[in-house]
Amino acid sequence: MPASSAPVDQTDQPASRRFATGRQFEIRRDDALAVITELAAGLRLYSRKGIPLTESYGDDQIPPGATGITLAPWANRIEDGVWYLDGKKQQLDITEASRNNASHGLLRNTGYTLVDESEFSVTLKATVFPQHGYPFLARHQVRYELDEALDLRVSQTLLNDSPSAAPFVLGAHPYLRIGDVAPEDLSLTVHAGTRLVADDWLIPRSAAAADGEYDFSAGSTVGGLLVDVALTDLAFDGGVARHTLTAADGRSVSLEQDESCQYVHVFVTDTFPGRTRAVALEPMTGPANAFNSGDGLRWLAPGEAFTMNWGITASL
Repeated sequence: MPASSAPVDQTDQPASRRFATGRQFEIRRDDALAVITELAAGLRLYSRKGIPLTESYGDDQIPPGATGITLAPWANRIEDGVWYLDGKKQQLDITEASRNNASHGLLRNTGYTLVDESEFSVTLKATVFPQHGYPFLARHQVRYELDEALDLRVSQTLLNDSPSAAPFVLGAHPYLRIGDVAPEDLSLTVHAGTRLVADDWLIPRSAAAADGEYDFSAGSTVGGLLVDVALTDLAFDGGVARHTLTAADGRSVSLEQDESCQYVHVFVTDTFPGRTRAVALEPMTGPANAFNSGDGLRWLAPGEAFTMNWGITASL
């Protein structure tokens, strides 16, 4: 990876130095490092003291399991890629063929352009053009910053450049870890009152109490856990909800989100390359299929902007 905060211009780079995710933007502050990709304005790495706190991937790979990407103008899935605008059917391109869904928004495979960078921050943006199933023009801007406490702070802003109101859900897809500690040995803590009950296509159909195997409030050992669930009725303290992975030695890493994000998606998988388990904690302003259910769905008036804020903190 590059050794400074400047982007790597791939134009004149030999093939061995090119990255599948485009330019790599590094920001550093004391012992903190974050690497942001041109592709999907993704978080490729956040580390402290040389300890990786997020899952990452190789130079020649695109983000496995959507690791670190930002999501707009919707997060998660839309059933069959279909929703209705003023009674007219809208058909999005199907991007999750196995479940026949439109998945993870419209910018997953888009290169973002640089807006601004400094020693401790970088801001990228991309345009959502009117297209199949989404007849709106919008801009998604993502800012990453390492603050004075060396925590990573992220803001995602959607701006509506259309002449009519546009629906949206914003989200992100980071996977957390604590260095070389096996994910199975970590304890997961999430304070939530409600879970969304999804069908086999991962589309929510109802809601239930976040109890039993979905109650992570006291800390649950990851172990052999496999879960793919959206949680809401989060416990906000001072306007922040915090979800934490803790190691046996007391070290921890947390995903924080503000009250603009009323949902977190907990995804524990055994399909992440090279890992027997990987844990994604995904802040979202709305859940899967919000364009149909209306849950968490927001609409931007022409010229209006909306910002969600989240971040990653650690105790090492």
